Amino acid sequence: MVTLVLGIGNTLLCDEGVGVHAVRALAQDHSHLTDVEFMDGGTLSFSLAGDVEDASQLIIIDAAELDDAPGTVRAFVGEDMDKFLGVNRKRSVHEVGLLDLMAVALLAGHLPERRALIGIQPDIVDWGDAPTTAVALAIPQACDMTLALIAGWRT
Repeated sequence: MVTLVLGIGNTLLCDEGVGVHAVRALAQDHSHLTDVEFMDGGTLSFSLAGDVEDASQLIIIDAAELDDAPGTVRAFVGEDMDKFLGVNRKRSVHEVGLLDLMAVALLAGHLPERRALIGIQPDIVDWGDAPTTAVALAIPQACDMTLALIAGWRT
């Protein structure tokens, strides 16, 4: 079982790039994990559909509008992820939306049964090469949630 951990975001837009920053931290500190692939998904594109379809398990880390304080982290697992994406079609710099990418995998019959979105509430989505303080401080929590999901799915 291959678990794909996909960090999404534009690192030139402050907090929008938090998913990429988180996946880079995970890759640096946890590259020893077997059957786990950490991938910088950038601003998304349909070219990621094959990677999503090839994964047995999928965890996506991204900035998400949670209607909460900047730096708030929440995990949406399985159908909760699907529901969250369905009602939160945020406007984004992403080429395609996560909902679109999941729809492609579903239509191809390869949507990972075990899937989750770890969303981090952004503060500022404007030009800048680093997350704001509140969002940067949330990255370890997002990483811990990711590792807990991976461990839980292994049992």
